Amino acid sequence: MASGKPKKKNPRLASGRKRARQDVKLNAANTSLRSQYRTAVKNVEKAVLAGDKTKAAELFGKMQSVVDTIADKHIFHKNKAARDKSRLAAKVKALALAA
Repeated sequence: MASGKPKKKNPRLASGRKRARQDVKLNAANTSLRSQYRTAVKNVEKAVLAGDKTKAAELFGKMQSVVDTIADKHIFHKNKAARDKSRLAAKVKALALAA
């Protein structure tokens, strides 16, 4: 049995071939941005767990810009971005208040 995805057929029309080329580029760009998003969120969470409030606050500021960019480009839904920012803001604030 063959494993994996079925082989895609090449489009016949020139516009279809162009669309396929564009999709490859767009997919690569979106994958890179999605990775940046996850990394930014993960870095803030690590700083919060470590208890480093200055680093957490600094990383949170950078994370906000990355999250907003991703939401503006419709890679993740704007509500997901807002939810993630809100939850991390609460964690950073709690860290600052605890100290």
